[in-house]
Amino acid sequence: MPSPFPGMNPYLEQADTWEDFHQRFITHAAAMLSGLVGARYLVKIEVRVYLHELPAEERRYFGRADVGVTGPAEARPAVATVPATAPVQLALPAVDMERRSWLEIRDRRNRHVVTMIEVLSPANKTPGPDRDDSLRKRTVIFENRIHFVEIDLRRGGERPRPRELPPCAYYVLVSRLKDRPQLGMWPLSLRDRLPVIPVPLAAPDPDVLLDLQAVLDRTYDAADYGKYIYGERPEPPLSPEEEAWARPLIPPSARVAGQE
Repeated sequence: MPSPFPGMNPYLEQADTWEDFHQRFITHAAAMLSGLVGARYLVKIEVRVYLHELPAEERRYFGRADVGVTGPAEARPAVATVPATAPVQLALPAVDMERRSWLEIRDRRNRHVVTMIEVLSPANKTPGPDRDDSLRKRTVIFENRIHFVEIDLRRGGERPRPRELPPCAYYVLVSRLKDRPQLGMWPLSLRDRLPVIPVPLAAPDPDVLLDLQAVLDRTYDAADYGKYIYGERPEPPLSPEEEAWARPLIPPSARVAGQE
């Protein structure tokens, strides 16, 4: 069943859904672009993993070890009688693991990056070292003469530069080499269909057109998000006017208390 919203579905912005949606959206965008760019180019998903140490009050389970030791099927003779207790006991730091993914279109012959496509995450829009790192990466992209596409499908937070971005719920930026410092922008409201955007390639090749709404629809259907995302409210919450508009779009069987 397709998403009932005409454009971005705000229920996909929930904390426990966003990371899954972000990864799937990028994967489907990569698949669509691969069929558009032709034999000269490669479309690659780049992933970086960041580990952030948590304070003691936030520590929690952080996964299984890569190597495990199980008990033997049969008892074996002891080879030592010295106690195995270490003289000093320490606690491992608890860490939060964050994956950041983006798309790169590369020239197949030399593997040079031609275009980078980033879908913003909360870390890109929250003041702090992660956001600073993201802004530095942006600067490196511009200095290395790479086309840049930025897609923001999350409301709220502090958006990256330029600061002159008009008020909107979502947006897409396309920064072409030949047009800098000017760039193209698609400001979007909650009611707008996601646009078909031009994705620049190396000259003299023409742009390819990526239908972001088609990417979202494929992502929504493949993940079957309609089964569970309407059990919680969007994050950040919708305004009373937005909620009144959105309420009739949600399947009646999926509405949470207060949406009737």
